[in-house]
Amino acid sequence: MAVCALWGAAAGDDALLPQWAAPAGLAAADARRRQRGQSDVTDSPVPDETLIRADAVHKRFGGITAVDGVVFAARRGELVGLIGPNGSGKTTLVNLLTGHLAPDSGEIFLGGHQVTHLPAYRRARYGVGRTFQMSQLFRRMTVLENMLVPGLTFPHLSREVIAARARAHLRFLGLNHLETLPARSLSGGQQKLLELGRALMLDPTLLLLDEPFAGVHPTLRDGIIERILQLHASGRTFLIVDHDIEAIQQLATRLVVMARGRVIADGSPADVRGNRAVLAAYAGT
Repeated sequence: MAVCALWGAAAGDDALLPQWAAPAGLAAADARRRQRGQSDVTDSPVPDETLIRADAVHKRFGGITAVDGVVFAARRGELVGLIGPNGSGKTTLVNLLTGHLAPDSGEIFLGGHQVTHLPAYRRARYGVGRTFQMSQLFRRMTVLENMLVPGLTFPHLSREVIAARARAHLRFLGLNHLETLPARSLSGGQQKLLELGRALMLDPTLLLLDEPFAGVHPTLRDGIIERILQLHASGRTFLIVDHDIEAIQQLATRLVVMARGRVIADGSPADVRGNRAVLAAYAGT
């Protein structure tokens, strides 16, 4: 049975939408942007303003150390760029933070909770959303059906509310006119936007985006940047992994640089640009 048949028609009432997605919420977010210059969860002394933290995490694959004792933290409301040469451990670190991989040692914290052994779907319930370097879309399903799938995790919400949220996110992302098309027919940039929309269906407070600009036309890239800024202005925290340094520098107020599984720099974009260790890492020396 098609997913759309499960949900039925969407309600059009803006009162059903997430606050940020309603027209007034989007206008307020835009104004703020312009002004911008559970048993396996244990309590932890991590300060409330620290939304996510990795404490000396290690991950090996056979004889290769992908993440080597990384200490990392993001505070609520930050927009952090995670960069580094190919094979530096960025995606592995994101997988450790989101629960798609378990560390060999070290701990992961979300807010005031230690969640090291919590699986990805449980962390999503704590407000963690992500996109992937390689598309995870259901290619034969329509754009709208792809958006409705995450709604299956909210059995307490009505079909009308879930459908309204899906269409609100599609309008926000500029994909509403494509909702009946199969996901496989979208361009690379449109697929990246749809991945972001699916993550937004879970109403996350923290979004980890893996290569959101890879293979994206510059016009669509600018559109993705604009949406990220609006979402950030609405209060969401971001960790963005990408090789597009220009785009990252438009977004991030803080850059974290990895090389050979370790964090080698952490600071403002201006500080990181002149860091000798960073220059050496990108030069391969």
